Amino acid sequence: MSTLDLIEQIRSSSRLMVRELGFMNATLAATDYSPSAVHSLLEIDSRGAMTATQLAQLLGLEKSSVSRMLTRLLAAGELAEKPSAEDARVRLLRLTGQGKATVGRINEYGARRVMEALQQLNAAQQQQAAQGLTAWAQALERCRTGEKAAIPAPEIITGFVPGAIGRIAAMHGRYYAENHGFGTYFEAKVASGLAEFATRVDNERNHIWLAVCGGNIVGSVAIDGEDLGDNQAHLRWFILDESCRGTGIGKKLLDAAVAFCDQQKFASTQLWTFKGLDAARRLYEYYGFSLAKEWQGDQWGKRITEQQFTRYGNGQ
Repeated sequence: MSTLDLIEQIRSSSRLMVRELGFMNATLAATDYSPSAVHSLLEIDSRGAMTATQLAQLLGLEKSSVSRMLTRLLAAGELAEKPSAEDARVRLLRLTGQGKATVGRINEYGARRVMEALQQLNAAQQQQAAQGLTAWAQALERCRTGEKAAIPAPEIITGFVPGAIGRIAAMHGRYYAENHGFGTYFEAKVASGLAEFATRVDNERNHIWLAVCGGNIVGSVAIDGEDLGDNQAHLRWFILDESCRGTGIGKKLLDAAVAFCDQQKFASTQLWTFKGLDAARRLYEYYGFSLAKEWQGDQWGKRITEQQFTRYGNGQ
């Protein structure tokens, strides 16, 4: 999916959520209050007490708008305003007994709506929805506050983990379909090759490395020391998720793979690719691979200029 398509999909989904959650209505969550008033009651409840200034900053609203809304809530008996014990000049907003009862009804209504929606999804989709909404809400908040995201660095682990075959095949399938027009034949070939390799990965001449970030596989590379014979290694399934391209994680994966080849004293390491993958080619050449052959072929289901790169033992 292109960036423009992604933007339009998110905008369209956001509009739908606004409508379905009731934010187009004058009142919200089965109350007589506006969305901003409902939000205020929930935030004051979660924090115990807060000032009007703090609430305005939290909601991202003008102080005058917050002041008018709080005046209505105070008059309705939902809130009480009392001096702070630390500084009598500071006025703290707290829920009254009536306000706590109102928040209870709001929470009950909200939980019911969420539960009804969750029932439309399977378990995996439920987790994806929760994680995606959390990440998106935090990203929007950082845009408003100017805070930079603390992006965890991917961790390099060795060996297959549950779901690795499907995830690596999916990364290959999606990237090469979107950027080079490959189809299901290619993805199926990747998946079947990985499945076969998984049955013999415990051989000391074979290895696979995964880049994992936040529990998700975002990159991979493997050395197959058996399939070519003649003391040759085969570098396979080098792929990075779009989220981590340009972060240096690809170099870390190849560091591990090349070090393994040198440790095992392979006479040479071979890899097969095709013309046009310039960023990957620069990485291969950095590690001592050089173009050995080039021809027109269709082993991946599409006629392209295929290439074979070779790296001799210890980079010589």
